[in-house]
Formats: sequence, structure tokens, C-alpha cells
Amino acid sequence: MNVLVCLSIILFVLMKSISGEKGTKSFIALFLNFGVILLTILLMAREVSDPIFLTLIACLIISCINLFYINAINLKSIIAFGATIITLLFLVVIIFIIVGKANIQGFGIEEIEELSFFNFYVGIDFLKIAISTIIMGSIGAITDTAISISSAMNELWKHNPNLSRSTLFKSGMNVGKDILGTTTNTLYFAFIGGYLALIIWFNDLSYSFGEVINSKVFSSEVISIFCIGTGAILIIPITAGLTAYFFTRPKVEVSVNKKIR
Repeated sequence: MNVLVCLSIILFVLMKSISGEKGTKSFIALFLNFGVILLTILLMAREVSDPIFLTLIACLIISCINLFYINAINLKSIIAFGATIITLLFLVVIIFIIVGKANIQGFGIEEIEELSFFNFYVGIDFLKIAISTIIMGSIGAITDTAISISSAMNELWKHNPNLSRSTLFKSGMNVGKDILGTTTNTLYFAFIGGYLALIIWFNDLSYSFGEVINSKVFSSEVISIFCIGTGAILIIPITAGLTAYFFTRPKVEVSVNKKIR
């Protein structure tokens, strides 16, 4: 417990010293997001509502915290929020199809021994739980990419408001391409770091390469990475398109009003 408190203090001091007030908000947002996720899990366990519906509501709340609480309510955060909603809708359809076809819901044989100590409700819809898990895992990458692109385009527009819509869109796409490379690598190394022990366990079980690839535990995580990566890709053109449209629209309206007068 003392170690956790010390690490929290170090994290807060660093975030506060580097980012100032926004760093403080980001630190508080970590605990708010944790509370939202914990509440969502408890509601799922009590079967209050459909797991996917609860997850989408939780993702919207987390998006509001990350975008509006940290970055305040402005045009760039509103656009990033709208792009996040659109991307989530596309992603839900993609995930639903892939997870259903892959049949990765439920638990693998590697987890049976440790799960034998628990009593699970037989009516749990593991397909929806698997979909909810992937959706929840994607919200961080989606909102991070969305606000990064909209913020960069906002700064570009402020310094050069005479940019055309197509030029601004291309600039946003170029920013997204640079972000995409680091995002995909982050997802990959997060998987390797989080499941290094699992890979070592597979080696102790003398699994062949084919058995590892076809194991439910391994396949579910790889599919999660691909789905989250898909969301990180979709958010780029959506955010760039929305930002370019809304940033250039006032200029068109002003010019039209001047001609009328």
C-alpha cells in the first residue's frame, strides 16, 4: 500500500510539474475512469442491463472525462467526441462479426484450473462479454488519437486560417499517419508485456506453434489488438474530415454573408 501511495505521489508531481493544471486534471481523470470501469463491472455482474449497452455508456462517460474535463469544452474536443462516437459505432459492428466468427468467447482450457474455485452464473452471455472487453480496451486509443489530430489541426488552423478544407484535411491525415505508427507499436508491446508470462507458460506446457496460435486465450488477445488497431485507423480520417469541415465552415459562411450585404 505504501508503495502504491509513493508511486501515485511521484506520478502526480511529474504530471503537475510538466503539464500544470492540465496535468492535475489528467491525474484526477485516472481515478474517475477507474471508478467508471469498476461500476460498469459491478453492473454487469448484477445483470442490470445488456453488457454491450453498459460498455458503450461507460465509453461515452470515459470519453467525456478525457476530452471535456481535461481539455475543456471547445470545438476541438467536441469534434473529437463526435469522431469517437462514430468510430465506436463502426467498431461495434466489426467486433460483433469477428468475435462471433472466431468463437473466442468463454474461457480456454488453460484457465479451467484457476477458475474452478469460482462459481459462475451459467446464463452469462460470454459473446457479449468478449465484445464488451474489446470495446472497453479500444476507447483509450481512440480518444487519444482523436484529440491529438484535432488539437494539431486546431493549432495549424489558428496560425494559418486561409487553408482550404482539402489542405487542412491532408494535414490532419499526415498527423494521423505519424500517430498510427506509434499507436500500433504501443498496442503490440502492451500485449507482449502483459502476456509474457502466458507465453512462458505455453512453453512450459510444451505447446506447439499451432496450439499456441489456436488457443482461445492467445487468439482473443491477438484479435483484441487487431480490433483496437482498426479503431485507431478508422478514427484518423473521421477526425480529420470532421475537423476540416467544421473549421472551414465559418469562413465560408462569413464570406457569403459579406456578399449578401
